[in-house]
Amino acid sequence: MFNAQARIERRSIAPGRDAWVVDGALREPEVLRDWAVRERTRFIASPYNAYPGLECFMGPEVSTPLTEFFMLRLRQQMGARRTLNMYSRLSMATLQAHELSPLQRLCHRDRMGIGADEMVVACTLYLFDDPLLGGTSFYAPRRPLPALEADIRRWADMDSATFTAELGDPPAYLNASNAHFDFLATVPAAFNRAVFYDGSGFHSSHISAPARLSADPARGRLTLNGFFVCRRIAS
Repeated sequence: MFNAQARIERRSIAPGRDAWVVDGALREPEVLRDWAVRERTRFIASPYNAYPGLECFMGPEVSTPLTEFFMLRLRQQMGARRTLNMYSRLSMATLQAHELSPLQRLCHRDRMGIGADEMVVACTLYLFDDPLLGGTSFYAPRRPLPALEADIRRWADMDSATFTAELGDPPAYLNASNAHFDFLATVPAAFNRAVFYDGSGFHSSHISAPARLSADPARGRLTLNGFFVCRRIAS
Protein backbone atom coordinates (compact mmCIF):
# COMPACT_ATOMS: atom_id res chain seq x y z
CA MET A 1 0.00 0.00 0.00
CA PHE A 2 2.70 2.51 1.02
CA ASN A 3 5.58 3.14 -1.33
CA ALA A 4 8.86 1.92 0.13
CA GLN A 5 10.70 4.07 -2.44
CA ALA A 6 8.86 7.30 -1.63
CA ARG A 7 11.04 10.41 -1.52
CA ILE A 8 11.37 11.91 1.98
CA GLU A 9 12.57 15.47 2.58
CA ARG A 10 13.25 16.97 5.98
CA ARG A 11 12.06 20.58 6.18
CA SER A 12 12.91 23.09 8.87
CA ILE A 13 9.85 24.77 10.39
CA ALA A 14 11.74 26.74 13.04
CA PRO A 15 14.98 26.20 14.99
CA GLY A 16 14.66 22.79 16.60
CA ARG A 17 11.38 22.01 14.83
CA ASP A 18 11.12 20.01 11.61
CA ALA A 19 8.59 18.30 9.39
CA TRP A 20 9.18 15.35 7.07
CA VAL A 21 7.54 15.57 3.64
CA VAL A 22 6.87 12.32 1.79
CA ASP A 23 6.07 12.56 -1.92
CA GLY A 24 4.60 9.53 -3.66
CA ALA A 25 3.52 8.10 -0.31
CA LEU A 26 1.04 5.51 -1.64
CA ARG A 27 1.66 3.14 -4.51
CA GLU A 28 -1.94 3.52 -5.71
CA PRO A 29 -3.49 6.56 -4.02
CA GLU A 30 -6.56 6.48 -6.29
CA VAL A 31 -7.60 3.19 -4.66
CA LEU A 32 -8.04 4.83 -1.26
CA ARG A 33 -9.81 7.86 -2.73
CA ASP A 34 -12.13 5.62 -4.75
CA TRP A 35 -12.95 3.66 -1.58
CA ALA A 36 -13.84 6.93 0.17
CA VAL A 37 -16.16 7.87 -2.70
CA ARG A 38 -17.93 4.51 -2.53
CA GLU A 39 -18.18 4.59 1.27
CA ARG A 40 -19.02 8.27 1.72
CA THR A 41 -21.91 7.46 4.06
CA ARG A 42 -19.34 6.27 6.63
CA PHE A 43 -18.07 9.83 7.09
CA ILE A 44 -19.62 11.51 10.12
CA ALA A 45 -19.06 14.62 12.22
CA SER A 46 -17.14 13.62 15.33
CA PRO A 47 -18.28 14.92 18.73
CA TYR A 48 -14.94 13.97 20.29
CA ASN A 49 -12.65 16.62 18.83
CA ALA A 50 -12.69 20.01 17.14
CA TYR A 51 -12.14 18.76 13.60
CA PRO A 52 -14.13 21.06 11.26
CA GLY A 53 -15.74 18.41 9.11
CA LEU A 54 -16.32 14.69 8.62
CA GLU A 55 -14.27 11.67 9.64
CA CYS A 56 -14.13 7.95 8.90
CA PHE A 57 -11.93 5.84 11.17
CA MET A 58 -9.73 3.26 9.47
CA GLY A 59 -9.12 -0.32 10.46
CA PRO A 60 -5.96 -2.42 10.36
CA GLU A 61 -6.05 -2.67 6.56
CA VAL A 62 -4.83 0.95 6.51
CA SER A 63 -3.42 1.51 10.01
CA THR A 64 -1.06 -1.47 9.88
CA PRO A 65 0.77 -0.54 6.63
CA LEU A 66 0.88 3.10 7.75
CA THR A 67 2.51 2.03 11.02
CA GLU A 68 5.00 -0.16 9.17
CA PHE A 69 5.96 2.71 6.85
CA PHE A 70 6.43 5.06 9.80
CA MET A 71 8.47 2.49 11.70
CA LEU A 72 10.80 1.70 8.80
CA ARG A 73 11.26 5.14 7.24
CA LEU A 74 10.62 7.84 9.84
CA ARG A 75 10.32 6.81 13.46
CA GLN A 76 13.98 6.92 14.44
CA GLN A 77 14.70 10.07 12.40
CA MET A 78 11.91 11.85 14.30
CA GLY A 79 13.33 10.98 17.70
CA ALA A 80 10.79 8.27 18.49
CA ARG A 81 11.25 4.68 19.46
CA ARG A 82 8.64 2.03 20.36
CA THR A 83 5.12 2.83 19.14
CA LEU A 84 2.66 2.43 22.01
CA ASN A 85 -0.57 3.26 20.24
CA MET A 86 -1.85 4.62 16.94
CA TYR A 87 -4.98 5.19 14.94
CA SER A 88 -5.83 6.53 11.51
CA ARG A 89 -8.83 8.15 9.88
CA LEU A 90 -9.94 9.66 6.61
CA SER A 91 -11.04 13.26 7.05
CA MET A 92 -12.73 16.00 5.04
CA ALA A 93 -12.83 19.60 6.24
CA THR A 94 -16.26 20.90 5.21
CA LEU A 95 -17.29 23.82 7.44
CA GLN A 96 -17.57 27.36 6.15
CA ALA A 97 -16.13 30.23 8.17
CA HIS A 98 -19.44 31.23 9.79
CA GLU A 99 -19.94 27.62 10.98
CA LEU A 100 -16.64 27.36 12.88
CA SER A 101 -16.55 27.11 16.66
CA PRO A 102 -13.96 29.23 18.50
CA LEU A 103 -11.37 26.45 18.74
CA GLN A 104 -11.82 25.61 15.06
CA ARG A 105 -10.62 29.14 14.28
CA LEU A 106 -7.27 28.49 15.97
CA CYS A 107 -4.33 26.15 15.61
CA HIS A 108 -4.09 23.22 18.00
CA ARG A 109 -1.84 20.55 19.47
CA ASP A 110 -2.28 16.76 19.53
CA ARG A 111 -1.77 15.91 23.20
CA MET A 112 -3.51 12.53 23.72
CA GLY A 113 -2.58 12.35 27.41
CA ILE A 114 1.06 11.47 26.85
CA GLY A 115 3.70 11.12 29.55
CA ALA A 116 6.92 13.09 29.89
CA ASP A 117 8.92 10.38 28.07
CA GLU A 118 6.40 10.05 25.24
CA MET A 119 5.59 11.97 22.06
CA VAL A 120 2.82 12.15 19.49
CA VAL A 121 3.75 11.99 15.83
CA ALA A 122 0.99 13.11 13.48
CA CYS A 123 0.77 12.72 9.73
CA THR A 124 -1.49 14.11 7.03
CA LEU A 125 -1.65 12.50 3.59
CA TYR A 126 -3.33 14.62 0.91
CA LEU A 127 -5.72 12.70 -1.35
CA PHE A 128 -7.03 15.61 -3.41
CA ASP A 129 -5.85 17.23 -6.64
CA ASP A 130 -6.66 20.88 -5.93
CA PRO A 131 -3.72 22.49 -4.08
CA LEU A 132 -5.92 25.50 -3.23
CA LEU A 133 -7.71 23.30 -0.69
CA GLY A 134 -4.66 23.86 1.47
CA GLY A 135 -1.76 22.12 3.16
CA THR A 136 -0.60 22.18 6.78
CA SER A 137 0.72 25.21 8.66
CA PHE A 138 2.75 25.48 11.83
CA TYR A 139 2.65 28.09 14.59
CA ALA A 140 4.33 29.14 17.81
CA PRO A 141 2.58 30.75 20.80
CA ARG A 142 3.19 34.47 21.27
CA ARG A 143 2.48 34.34 25.01
CA PRO A 144 3.58 32.05 27.85
CA LEU A 145 2.03 28.63 27.32
CA PRO A 146 0.23 28.33 30.72
CA ALA A 147 -1.61 31.62 30.15
CA LEU A 148 -2.45 30.68 26.56
CA GLU A 149 -3.76 27.25 27.56
CA ALA A 150 -5.95 28.86 30.22
CA ASP A 151 -7.43 31.09 27.53
CA ILE A 152 -7.97 28.12 25.21
CA ARG A 153 -9.98 26.37 27.93
CA ARG A 154 -12.03 29.55 28.39
CA TRP A 155 -12.57 29.99 24.64
CA ALA A 156 -13.83 26.42 24.32
CA ASP A 157 -16.98 27.42 26.24
CA MET A 158 -17.62 30.66 24.32
CA ASP A 159 -20.15 31.19 21.58
CA SER A 160 -18.87 32.45 18.25
CA ALA A 161 -20.03 36.05 18.66
CA THR A 162 -18.35 36.44 22.05
CA PHE A 163 -15.13 34.92 20.75
CA THR A 164 -15.19 37.21 17.70
CA ALA A 165 -15.52 40.24 19.94
CA GLU A 166 -12.56 39.12 22.08
CA LEU A 167 -10.34 38.01 19.19
CA GLY A 168 -11.06 41.08 17.11
CA ASP A 169 -11.10 39.10 13.84
CA PRO A 170 -14.08 37.84 11.84
CA PRO A 171 -14.74 34.07 11.65
CA ALA A 172 -12.14 32.36 9.46
CA TYR A 173 -9.75 29.46 9.36
CA LEU A 174 -6.37 30.44 10.78
CA ASN A 175 -3.73 30.92 8.08
CA ALA A 176 -1.59 33.81 9.38
CA SER A 177 -0.21 35.25 12.61
CA ASN A 178 -2.64 36.76 15.08
CA ALA A 179 -2.47 38.21 18.58
CA HIS A 180 -1.86 34.78 20.12
CA PHE A 181 0.17 32.79 17.57
CA ASP A 182 3.06 33.44 15.19
CA PHE A 183 2.81 31.79 11.78
CA LEU A 184 6.00 29.82 11.05
CA ALA A 185 5.67 27.87 7.81
CA THR A 186 3.34 25.94 5.53
CA VAL A 187 3.83 22.62 3.80
CA PRO A 188 1.74 23.01 0.62
CA ALA A 189 -0.65 20.26 -0.37
CA ALA A 190 0.05 17.99 -3.33
CA PHE A 191 -1.73 14.83 -4.37
CA ASN A 192 -0.22 11.76 -2.66
CA ARG A 193 2.04 13.88 -0.46
CA ALA A 194 2.24 13.16 3.28
CA VAL A 195 3.69 15.36 6.00
CA PHE A 196 4.84 13.92 9.34
CA TYR A 197 5.46 16.19 12.34
CA ASP A 198 5.58 16.34 16.12
CA GLY A 199 1.95 16.76 17.08
CA SER A 200 2.80 18.59 20.32
CA GLY A 201 3.62 21.74 18.34
CA PHE A 202 0.79 24.05 17.29
CA HIS A 203 -0.45 23.40 13.75
CA SER A 204 -3.56 23.62 11.60
CA SER A 205 -4.91 22.98 8.13
CA HIS A 206 -4.06 25.94 5.90
CA ILE A 207 -7.51 26.63 4.47
CA SER A 208 -7.65 30.02 2.75
CA ALA A 209 -10.40 29.21 0.23
CA PRO A 210 -13.17 27.54 2.27
CA ALA A 211 -15.68 28.00 -0.55
CA ARG A 212 -13.82 25.19 -2.35
CA LEU A 213 -14.48 22.69 0.47
CA SER A 214 -16.91 19.88 -0.22
CA ALA A 215 -18.36 16.80 1.47
CA ASP A 216 -17.79 14.85 -1.76
CA PRO A 217 -14.61 12.74 -1.37
CA ALA A 218 -14.02 12.97 -5.13
CA ARG A 219 -13.44 16.73 -4.99
CA GLY A 220 -13.22 17.74 -1.32
CA ARG A 221 -10.25 18.12 1.02
CA LEU A 222 -9.83 14.38 1.61
CA THR A 223 -6.89 13.43 3.82
CA LEU A 224 -5.61 10.35 5.59
CA ASN A 225 -4.53 11.29 9.12
CA GLY A 226 -2.44 9.13 11.41
CA PHE A 227 -1.47 9.60 15.06
CA PHE A 228 1.31 7.65 16.78
CA VAL A 229 2.02 7.68 20.52
CA CYS A 230 5.67 6.69 20.93
CA ARG A 231 8.40 6.53 23.52
CA ARG A 232 10.76 9.44 23.02
CA ILE A 233 14.43 8.67 22.38
CA ALA A 234 16.36 9.89 25.40
CA SER A 235 18.51 12.93 24.66
